Amino acid sequence: MSGLIVDTDVVSFLFKNDSRAEDYLRFLEGQLCFISFMTEAEMELWTLIAGWGPPRIARFQQFLRLFTVVPSSRDLVVSWAQVMSASRKRGRRLETADAWIAATALLHDVPLVTHNASDYEGVPDLRIITCNP
Repeated sequence: MSGLIVDTDVVSFLFKNDSRAEDYLRFLEGQLCFISFMTEAEMELWTLIAGWGPPRIARFQQFLRLFTVVPSSRDLVVSWAQVMSASRKRGRRLETADAWIAATALLHDVPLVTHNASDYEGVPDLRIITCNP
């Protein structure tokens, strides 16, 4: 796979037209942009918690079509377990959702575009693109 995995935070910035989205557009333009199934799930949860109505949900679903969703697989499950294990061995706490996203990037050997690079500090060999040092 070539392209980028886009983290939930950056997807959110883009959807909301948050000013921080502009910082990431230069990395995303001309790239194949993928999201983990976990990002899709987090975003769906967001719509439910926020109580969006049908028009906004429809706009959101249309927006998500800009990304290709990487589904779970046996290889991804193994990658997730390796990410969690490596993080714990380094004494870092990694959220389950973040581990799925990192595992997706590592499995497909592509960079992860995130605004929260510190969330992934315990993950070895993960290439991160961020505008938030």
